[in-house]
Amino acid sequence: MVHIRAIRGNDGPRLAAFHGRLSAETVYNRFFAFHPVLSAGEVEHFTHVDGRSRVALVATVHSEIVAVGRLERLPDSNDAEVAFVVADDHQAHGIGTALLDQLVVAAAPLGITHLVADTLFSNTPMLRVFRHRSGAQETVTAGVVHVRFPVAA
Repeated sequence: MVHIRAIRGNDGPRLAAFHGRLSAETVYNRFFAFHPVLSAGEVEHFTHVDGRSRVALVATVHSEIVAVGRLERLPDSNDAEVAFVVADDHQAHGIGTALLDQLVVAAAPLGITHLVADTLFSNTPMLRVFRHRSGAQETVTAGVVHVRFPVAA
């Protein structure tokens, strides 16, 4: 059974292990580049959020991280960027959608009115996750789909 919870500062080793288990394609879809190992600084940044402008959730099975979803408020804006990555063997089971739904719930009391994301045009599973949101708008530039949708729908 999958459990979704807020990321914790002591999740660093679990997050690094999770990232290390991802296929090259999944990593490329998330970072738009070859990125096989998270640096210590990235692990610190990803696991230490303030809960106001940066929120991160993990999906776990037992104590193993199987997915991560996060939002980060854009400067001088009521928009926040969202990003997700789901372990290869847990994709297509609704985990990304569940993480997005929970981030929408977390965004509203923070005054965030819209969520935005960029994903590769070829990343159809992630596009399906975003397209389930009411009011989603898309623009495509150079193979990247920019999605924007209201928090309240």
